[in-house]
Amino acid sequence: MPVDPTITGFTIRDLRFPTSLDAIGSDPMNTSGENAHGYIVYHTDTDLQGIGWSFSNGQGNEVLCAGIKCLAPRFVGRKLSSLTSNFAQTHRNFLGGQTRFMSPERGVMQLASNAILNAIWDLWAKVEGKPLWKLVADFTPEQLISVIDFRYITDELTPEQALAMLKDKEKTKQERMDLALKNKAVPGYNTSVGWLGLSDAQVEAGLKKAVDAGFRHFKLKAGLGLETDRKRLGMVRKVAGESAVLMVDVNQIWDVDEAIDYMPKLADLNLWFIEEPTSPDDILGHARIRKALKPHGIGVATGEHVNNRVMFKQLLQAEAIDAVQLDALRLSGINEILSVCLLAAKFGVPVVPHSGGTGMPELCNHISHFDFVAISGKQSILEYTDHCHEYFTDPAEFSGGHFHAPTAPGYSCRITDEAFAKFECPQGSFWQSEKGQLLLNDPWRGCAAEQTSPMK
Repeated sequence: MPVDPTITGFTIRDLRFPTSLDAIGSDPMNTSGENAHGYIVYHTDTDLQGIGWSFSNGQGNEVLCAGIKCLAPRFVGRKLSSLTSNFAQTHRNFLGGQTRFMSPERGVMQLASNAILNAIWDLWAKVEGKPLWKLVADFTPEQLISVIDFRYITDELTPEQALAMLKDKEKTKQERMDLALKNKAVPGYNTSVGWLGLSDAQVEAGLKKAVDAGFRHFKLKAGLGLETDRKRLGMVRKVAGESAVLMVDVNQIWDVDEAIDYMPKLADLNLWFIEEPTSPDDILGHARIRKALKPHGIGVATGEHVNNRVMFKQLLQAEAIDAVQLDALRLSGINEILSVCLLAAKFGVPVVPHSGGTGMPELCNHISHFDFVAISGKQSILEYTDHCHEYFTDPAEFSGGHFHAPTAPGYSCRITDEAFAKFECPQGSFWQSEKGQLLLNDPWRGCAAEQTSPMK
């Protein structure tokens, strides 16, 4: 019989990887980003720990850590079973209280909620001795429904409708489980080849390496001019071949009409979608862009900056997107992610999680696996980036064109002691170095027009 640990305390840490120095994550909006984690460890009266974190882009990560510190005491003294036995209610209660007034289910407090709920799910999966994806995939339809708070989405999806959907998928679930256990469930696409700050030579070398590793889908950063974009995309076609699937991402830099004017000029390159063409909050703008680009064969994707299930519901209702790019570290934990996966399945839109930052492939790998096995029943793809996997005790693995299904119990959240020694802020060895101090003390880090610290 599984143990039922009591949470006895917590530790919060500020971890920042100096990814900008290698142009990792560079795009039209974010020229210099330090992939950063607000990291929490829940200690228990057993040997098990619940580990979770959420993500920021460097400066301001201390604000995320403060948000986590504000909310973390709520679960101290509680047995795990008291939280998971009615997890939907726990989720609703946790997003309530006085802190909700500041930013209801959005912003920094939503990120903080995400980190804490990730830690609870990590602990639950460890108690059950399963990787998180399999914990969820092994749920009965009734158990899966029981962890979701359907408030605000019942106008589109009720618990009864969701239950019927899951029961229908249950009939063929074992076939998909077998594919997952053979590491054939989740194909990947490569983003590391397309960072904006890379030279053409670096892009070409990265493409050749990615093709050899089995990638057939590639995403490039774009939006800095037709000549530049066509040159880069043409390079992908040359190296990867005409059968390669290409996507582009402009990270919110355009107004709606700019996107509608620009993208048809790339239509001959046979692109699957344009990602984040405009403000992530502009649902009707995305709908206009999608309608305008559909005759050109170009889809629209967004989601990495979508804060909650309500916005995803409206994006789907407005027929604004061709791919749901939910972020494992922006929604309020697996509870809300499951509701978004169900909404996407109802509308027949694939879930293509955003996982371009440090540690995101580790977590999103779980999401893509349980979505395929238990919810959508349809194979999609998952973003792969090749940086910083060495700092995780259970890193994402990829071969033969597919992600490997995680095998270690938990949510793959644990980061190595070596990473903290180097990159915990401000005491890590890198941040104490001369270059680290230059980055930390530049208040405009990441704003190209004002930044004074070195790019590399």
